[in-house]
Amino acid sequence: MENIRILLEKREHEMLSPYATFSDCSKGREREEPQCDIRPMFQRDRDRIIHSKAFRRLKDKTQVFLTPNGDHYRTRLTHTLEVSQIARSIAKALRMNEDLTEAIALGHDLGHTPFGHAGERALRRVCEGGFEHNEQSVRVVRLLEKDGAGLNLTYEVIDGILNHQTEGNPSTLEGKIVRLSDKIAYYNHDIDDAIRGQIIREEDIPKDLTDYLGHSLKDRLNTMIHDVISESYDKNEIRISAPMTQAMQDLRKYMFGQVYTNPTAKGEESKAEAMVEYLFGYYKKNEEVLTGEYRKLLENGESLDRVVADYVAGMTDKYAVTKFTELTVPKAWGIY
Repeated sequence: MENIRILLEKREHEMLSPYATFSDCSKGREREEPQCDIRPMFQRDRDRIIHSKAFRRLKDKTQVFLTPNGDHYRTRLTHTLEVSQIARSIAKALRMNEDLTEAIALGHDLGHTPFGHAGERALRRVCEGGFEHNEQSVRVVRLLEKDGAGLNLTYEVIDGILNHQTEGNPSTLEGKIVRLSDKIAYYNHDIDDAIRGQIIREEDIPKDLTDYLGHSLKDRLNTMIHDVISESYDKNEIRISAPMTQAMQDLRKYMFGQVYTNPTAKGEESKAEAMVEYLFGYYKKNEEVLTGEYRKLLENGESLDRVVADYVAGMTDKYAVTKFTELTVPKAWGIY
């Protein structure tokens, strides 16, 4: 049987855009290892991310709404899957490398804290050196997974994960697709969740925005994705039109004013931040309770603040609440 990976790599050169990132042209991994005879490098990275513990924990981490009443609100995992789907649709239309795009999308939020950005703000305040979830996602795939061995991903995937935020500048077009798809996903699903939570109504969204973008989740996604594709087709860049740029900026302002700072949606976040700060302070004062890979990190010279941040950031919402309750509520009260 022929080497399937080599056949797939040849197919990439036949089918993909000349501006795509080809698997056999990757800058490689930090640690050299034998190639798979079936999967090209970026496909292998995608599989490693899907099978990681950090990826599974995303299902119990907040996206926007803390412990919402209902089964249909987004979590950090469903957000990640929606980013991946949008990014793959764009990548396929532009003949970019879908495997690389998907790997970046699936890995971009692996380092996110419990309680979403509330947890991130708390760790940013208390951790010496600060805390940024994109940098933590890189730390997860390079160091924390597999008991300190990391996933040994390719340079291109790590670069895309690190640079997925607004201020980032990914080195590949696939990374740029994910960076933009992240925004498209969260603007639209946050509107959907806010409507479901009766924080806003569809008719509350400014009419000039809905007239341009669409009057439903489906229409707005369709409009934004089409704009990216039409503006980027057969170009060595990923961009959106000037009207779309303005519309997304206006939509962001609207969401910050009506959803992201809304007391109904965000009124409990101060409590979540207090929990994260308490947990960080407790484990910093009681480092002896850190075991396993976290003890190894300390023994290898990592700072206490960083290792405690690793531990707390890796918690799910439920686990953080459980540990906080164990540490602060007397057992005799029978709460847990």
